[in-house]
Amino acid sequence: MVRVPGSEFLMGTDDTEGFPEDGEGPVRPVRLSPFHIDVHAVSNDRFAEFVDATGHITEAQRIGWSYVFAGFLPAALRRGAPRPERTPWWCGVTGARWDRPEGPGSTLKGRGDHPVVHTSWNDAAAYAAWAGKRLPTEAEWEYAARGGLEQRRYPWGDELDPGGEYRCNIWRGAFPTKNTAADGYRGTAPVDAFEPNGFGLYNTSGNVWEWCADWWSADHAADPATDPKGPAQGRDKVIRGGSHLCHKSYCNRYRVAARTASAPDGAGGHTGFRCARDV
Repeated sequence: MVRVPGSEFLMGTDDTEGFPEDGEGPVRPVRLSPFHIDVHAVSNDRFAEFVDATGHITEAQRIGWSYVFAGFLPAALRRGAPRPERTPWWCGVTGARWDRPEGPGSTLKGRGDHPVVHTSWNDAAAYAAWAGKRLPTEAEWEYAARGGLEQRRYPWGDELDPGGEYRCNIWRGAFPTKNTAADGYRGTAPVDAFEPNGFGLYNTSGNVWEWCADWWSADHAADPATDPKGPAQGRDKVIRGGSHLCHKSYCNRYRVAARTASAPDGAGGHTGFRCARDV
């Protein structure tokens, strides 16, 4: 973990590339106390230690299935798999789980240092409690993700690929039919791939979505807030950072101010988490 100093920063964005309906704005001052945060997302190897120590069974295991991107599946699993009407590139795969990311027959071989996926908010919170940590608030996550830069689009500045250099793992090509993997990865990348931001955090843009502690709301007070924790209750939890499946033509939520939500018992092949801790 790294210690992030307490500070005031401008949270949110009015970026023309953003999604106002997601509650990305208004830009508002937020004051934060110092905190610690993981330098990268929790890896498969680290999550395996948690499972070995506690016997934890993830919600995807209990439910019996999870969503996998269709392009990662053999024809036999794609054929007949249920697909959401609005996002037909996702397949509901029986047996897909954190240690079988593409369902039956898949393994974590060669991916021990990749972020764990198919973990719900509840799974992430259970891991954090075991590790003596907690999930970051959304404000903590955004401030840490910015790496000390103010109102920049990405953790490294305003240009996605400065000087032609790839800085994150996102969809390259034409979504959802062709991924050139020009940044080196067709699926997830190691948790410490690419250059870290100014606070030493890896992959706060792309790779996997990351759960935050907050309940979701698209309404924010413009007045200064100190250590905000989001609504007292809600239906969905906030996820931040985008993933390896994000593309400007459809998602474009690998910007540091971008946000979306998911049910706390939901899971998929593009969602993981990192932890935080009080100073």
